[in-house]
Amino acid sequence: MNFSSLGFFRSLRKDNHQFAVIGLGRFGRSVCSTLHQLGYQVLATDVDEKRVSEALNEQIVGHALQLDSTESGALKEAGIFEFDTVIVAIGNYVQESIITTLNVKEGGVPHVVAKASTEVHCKLLKRVGADHVVFPEYEAGRSLARSLTKPSILERFDLDPDNSIVEVIVPDDFHGRTISELQLRNRYGVNLLAVSNDGKFTINPDPSKRLEKGSLMVVIGCNKDINRLPI
Repeated sequence: MNFSSLGFFRSLRKDNHQFAVIGLGRFGRSVCSTLHQLGYQVLATDVDEKRVSEALNEQIVGHALQLDSTESGALKEAGIFEFDTVIVAIGNYVQESIITTLNVKEGGVPHVVAKASTEVHCKLLKRVGADHVVFPEYEAGRSLARSLTKPSILERFDLDPDNSIVEVIVPDDFHGRTISELQLRNRYGVNLLAVSNDGKFTINPDPSKRLEKGSLMVVIGCNKDINRLPI
């Protein structure tokens, strides 16, 4: 299971099949490529003509245009305001990022996702109307710190600051014991969602199933309770 991108993609409108991405740096290219591979229509823009040409040549988008997103008229002419969801992927140029986000919101786009490079940048983006702000560097740093201190946790999806879904290696203490015997909810305060079986996950496993050392399990609970697991 891979929860790494759920926080971002769950913010996108489920009924939308067309996206505009402004900014073709590493983050913007990654978003374009992933959406394109998933079969969505993507229009990408960047102020750098070379980046636009590269995106088209590498076929990571359906359409790409060179324009200055701080110019509201250019965005309107390109049809950006007609999209339901626009991703502002300009992270390293704070002024341009904020002006672009403001332009897109004032242009009537109902759902704007913006990338932040700092906490202050994040707050400013929210002030000018961003509906969802992603902070890749901050999230990567948290993920690294957690993987160093809790190496048995392979994936984590934060539901909110206090609760998470995690994929963990079955602890040695759980080997050979049934799910019913472990009483995970009573003893640790977590609920078991799935366990692996020969590389495939079984959802809502039978309480009589015995866990095996080295296999995987997915649990949900508050972070304090998850940290109580013998992992």
